[in-house]
Amino acid sequence: MKKILIAAKNLKIGGIEKSLINLIDYLEENGYNVTLVLEERKGRLIKRIKKGIKIIVFKPSEVKFVFLRKIINFFKQIKFILKYKNKFDVSISFATYSIPDSFVARISSRNSILWCHADYLALNKGDIQKTRDFFEDIYYDEFSKLVFVSRTAKESFTEIFPEQRNVYYCNNFIDSTKIFELAKEKIHIRYNQEITTFLNISRHDESQKKLSRIIKAASLLRRENYKFRIIFVGNGKDTEKYKYLAEKYNVTQNIIFEGSQDNPYPYYKISDCTILSSDYEGYPVVFLESFLFNKPIITTDVSDYKDIQAGRGIVATKTTKGIYRAMKEFLDNGYRIEKKFNARKHNMEVEKQLKKILKNG
Repeated sequence: MKKILIAAKNLKIGGIEKSLINLIDYLEENGYNVTLVLEERKGRLIKRIKKGIKIIVFKPSEVKFVFLRKIINFFKQIKFILKYKNKFDVSISFATYSIPDSFVARISSRNSILWCHADYLALNKGDIQKTRDFFEDIYYDEFSKLVFVSRTAKESFTEIFPEQRNVYYCNNFIDSTKIFELAKEKIHIRYNQEITTFLNISRHDESQKKLSRIIKAASLLRRENYKFRIIFVGNGKDTEKYKYLAEKYNVTQNIIFEGSQDNPYPYYKISDCTILSSDYEGYPVVFLESFLFNKPIITTDVSDYKDIQAGRGIVATKTTKGIYRAMKEFLDNGYRIEKKFNARKHNMEVEKQLKKILKNG
């Protein structure tokens, strides 16, 4: 039985964490022995980890005194090396940005993989040197392979690091059976055919998600007497800021703040269109979930937005005006998806790529 170690920060609710759960489920169901290393054993998705999965905690010290912290972390690393060096057939650093996860994965196997969830050139606003520094800080060149969940992100990486070999594209699994079952749960908001419902599911972090664009666009549409509502599922450091903006722009009647939900899937069933306003993404899990529920998508031109352009929704510029125009177009004309998403075919393609990646050498 092949032994795989996966290092991640925690299991809070988010797209990366959900994709991690789906990956672990696939590996476990296909006979792999999975060990999960977390920096923090917390998060609402912990309960989704099956009993047979071993969980180890490797958390660097956060002692304020720098010298003492370095000594503690040095001995923690030595202890980990002595116990786990090359003990696994494959190791994965799933939290791309994490230096501790990078260490854990590189130590645990000769076949170590760095899993990348964002277009880091876009994240760094086109700054090539910043992007180089980011990957050098996590010792990208000491990994056997690098995997990108987005084609766009892979392309931007290989432009900066053309010498890097063994760079792969592999999208996320989607568990359609589980999602459709969870979508049956009753929620307090009902579907209303008299009013168009937009749905945003995301972390409330203005530096990336830019939900202020949606709120300001809603204000412009309200002035033109459009009937609509927007459901925000999620929370974060900027939730209160967004509630303040909704009051400021007089759209509290149009926006429903639902907070973070363990089960966001019933919200797709009562919505007409999902909406993303981000500055950058990897491959949003919301794309796959929207495909599954056959919901059109309004999105800014983030990674792999061409998947949406190809008959699944409306692509907007990364501005308030861009979001406003896209929402207005949907309110005026609706959007009909011509081709239904085939989850089984999608997962088969992911599985095909994953098998190549998990091979030794």
